[in-house]
Amino acid sequence: MKKIIALMMLVFIGASTAMYAQQSSSENRRAERKAQRDAEKAREKREEAQAYANAVQAINNRKFVLEADRITFKRGRSAFVTSNTNFVLLNGEKASVQVAFNGPYAGPNGIGGITVDGRVGEIKTTTDKKGNVNCNFNVVGVGISAQVSIRLTHDTNSASVTINPNFNSNRLLLDGKVIPLSESSVFKGRAF
Repeated sequence: MKKIIALMMLVFIGASTAMYAQQSSSENRRAERKAQRDAEKAREKREEAQAYANAVQAINNRKFVLEADRITFKRGRSAFVTSNTNFVLLNGEKASVQVAFNGPYAGPNGIGGITVDGRVGEIKTTTDKKGNVNCNFNVVGVGISAQVSIRLTHDTNSASVTINPNFNSNRLLLDGKVIPLSESSVFKGRAF
């Protein structure tokens, strides 16, 4: 009888030790995964902060491109588009606005949309207390006369631009990323 009780106690002690070992190894794995996620989030935050600093510097230097990946039209309908053919470009005193859709027709610019160039009027850049950067300017050219308003979100290079034409009410809203002109890879079609 004593042998059976001793054997039972040994089995229970062995089983509890094995269960504890499994529990501690799963806790270790959870802790490792949490540490990896935290490190990844910190790295992404550093990269976004660097992209924001580059975008603000490019806006202040007047040499930037807002590469849009989504367009919202006047009545709220939106379309996802490719960022290398849909952009607002500012290079010193010259600006270009290009909108191109993925359709079967070439369009006036040869790539399915329209491209307009113009000269830039006075540029007003402000930063609000949350760190969002607003950049407003007028573009006047042969094919365009519009007010352009760019809003760069704090701690990231994500931005939205609103283009309000002066002669009609066909407002466009483009969402994308602000990139320095030297790092951009946009494809510009025939301009007006």
